[in-house]
Amino acid sequence: MREIALDTETTGFDPSQGHRIVEIGCVELLNHVPTGRTYQVYINPERDMPTEAFEVHGLSDEFLSEKPVFSEIAEPFLAFLADSRLVIHNASFDMGFINAELKGVQKPSVAPARALDTVIMARKKFPGSPANLDALCRRFQIDISDRTLHGALKDARLLADVYLELLGGRQPGLKLASKEAQKAIAQFRRERPPRILAPSPDEEKAHADFLGKLTDPIWRGAE
Repeated sequence: MREIALDTETTGFDPSQGHRIVEIGCVELLNHVPTGRTYQVYINPERDMPTEAFEVHGLSDEFLSEKPVFSEIAEPFLAFLADSRLVIHNASFDMGFINAELKGVQKPSVAPARALDTVIMARKKFPGSPANLDALCRRFQIDISDRTLHGALKDARLLADVYLELLGGRQPGLKLASKEAQKAIAQFRRERPPRILAPSPDEEKAHADFLGKLTDPIWRGAE
């Protein structure tokens, strides 16, 4: 089963107000396990970057000015998604932006039903507890020490780990769908020859001396 953990960075909160996507990050999952295959792209939003958004992700007007516009990345982006299920944290936000961008370049929209919202999963599993990505990473002891700024690919990787934990965590013997992932696991499961732990002469003498000090040991009655 192929799924895509997906995240976006944007210029703001509402595409109907002219806000645009500036980064897309995707992580491929097979049977709920990351395969190592990813898709990431920065996008020129063709508008200014509000200070509030820049403080979240650090993507400046100057940096994005040389990046492709959405019409140039729409086809490879859709090709990477294919018909896979999408795993998104707060899916309505990202799907709203994605479909607004697709509409702007006359591409078919992505059906909202394809998205699995991990916010909803988290709230069902931990009612009353914070369901943002940072809080879930802390709950599952996923390292976010380098997450000073948001990044779509970085957050998609974290999301993939959180999603696996929400499903119940890593299970021993979980079958991976990709040969690359199977090889990665196999290197940790190679047979090791048994180590011979024979006592040294000094240890044998010390043991014999100790036994000689015992009074009426039970094994002598069996002789």
